[in-house]
Amino acid sequence: MNNKFINALLTISLLGVSSPALADPLKDSEYNTPHAMGCMLLGECTDDVVKVNSMLDISSNYNDMEDFTSVTGEFHNILHSLNQIGVNVFLADSKYFPSMHRGVYHTVSNNFFLNKDFMGDPAVLMMVMRHEGWHAAQDCMAGTIDNSLIAIIKPEDEVPMIWRVLVERTYPKSAVPWEAEAQWAGRTENMTMNALAACAGGNMWEVYDPTPLTRKYLEDHGYIQ
Repeated sequence: MNNKFINALLTISLLGVSSPALADPLKDSEYNTPHAMGCMLLGECTDDVVKVNSMLDISSNYNDMEDFTSVTGEFHNILHSLNQIGVNVFLADSKYFPSMHRGVYHTVSNNFFLNKDFMGDPAVLMMVMRHEGWHAAQDCMAGTIDNSLIAIIKPEDEVPMIWRVLVERTYPKSAVPWEAEAQWAGRTENMTMNALAACAGGNMWEVYDPTPLTRKYLEDHGYIQ
């Protein structure tokens, strides 16, 4: 496996469908641990995990619903593209997330989950939506979201140094290329929205020129000629 691909079960940002309430198969001491997150990702823990169909599914959980108005357009565009490519978004209780984890994208199930404790701030909501949505776009860049690979979208020398430095301080070295551009996207309006629109439109590799290693992979596996 070359160093521009990562075969991972999940990507976590520092920053199931809704079903009848059943007791989670976890002990109280197991909440807020990687084990709890894994239970949620695998769809075994569904209590307080609700599918997001619109901004209302987010904003109605907080007192100042009108605060979300300014970001609703971008949010819905991202959500629409995610749904088109088969990615579902869920708002989940904080008990499933280790401390300070705001969201997670699962490359196997193609779902991502938002930590309810942090989503009451529209700025944080959009940062996480953009960040985790960018990981979904990276999934698309690697040929199809039906595999568990992700590929960088931007040449590494185009990523602003500030995001690379930040990521080098907080992520394992092996994750830096993917996380640096996701941090950039998380703080850049419409960047993720445009990448996901390209993915949903079937022209990902026309809009974003694959890096040489990614192109070789795509050609070798018949994704592009």
